[in-house]
Amino acid sequence: MINLFFKGLIGAAVVVLITLLAKTKYYFLAGLIPLFPIFALMAHYIVGKINNSAEFKNVVLFGMLSLIPYFAYLLTVFLLHSRTSLIPALFSGVVVWFVVAAPLVYFWQR
Repeated sequence: MINLFFKGLIGAAVVVLITLLAKTKYYFLAGLIPLFPIFALMAHYIVGKINNSAEFKNVVLFGMLSLIPYFAYLLTVFLLHSRTSLIPALFSGVVVWFVVAAPLVYFWQR
């Protein structure tokens, strides 16, 4: 239970850090903070402790491939932000993320 509380605390700290950075002249760092591998570290530690080496490598490889849907999201938001308002651009980015992530998950399971 304490473990879950600690993870929630880390998540909240990340949100606060992003908000604070967004208000500075270093606002661009707010886009880098979510990519800090704190959650990947937790996931890799948990998977590495529970599963064997081959399964751990599988998780790491899938994590690398998961950058493709994230890139599709970023590209969509980048292209649409100048053509539409913020919320539709972000929503479209999320839709594209799902469209690109779904086949990745589907084919990974095969």
